[in-house]
Amino acid sequence: MDAIRKKMKSLKDETDGLYAVINKFDEATKESNRQADQADCDIRDFGKKVHSFEIEFDETLDKLNKALETFEEKDKSHREVEGDIAALTRRIMLMEEEAKKAETTLATTVTKLAL
Repeated sequence: MDAIRKKMKSLKDETDGLYAVINKFDEATKESNRQADQADCDIRDFGKKVHSFEIEFDETLDKLNKALETFEEKDKSHREVEGDIAALTRRIMLMEEEAKKAETTLATTVTKLAL
């Protein structure tokens, strides 16, 4: 009878030990699930941030493209104006040369007429 009691006590102690291990694993499982849920929330939050960054990037890229297009138009206009200025400067120099020639011719003619 003592042997049966010892065996039953041994089985009860072993069962209690196994329940303790089960409880320990249950707690570890709950903690792991909590961490996994937190990781899922973090992933979702980072996904939202990435999405908002992508939207901001697209908007900024559109603004950049518009600014670049405007710059190219202004640069083209600037080059055209510079070309016009250069042409007008050459024309002014030619007109000044013609005026000098005309003055010289006028002076010569006046001098001849005065003699």
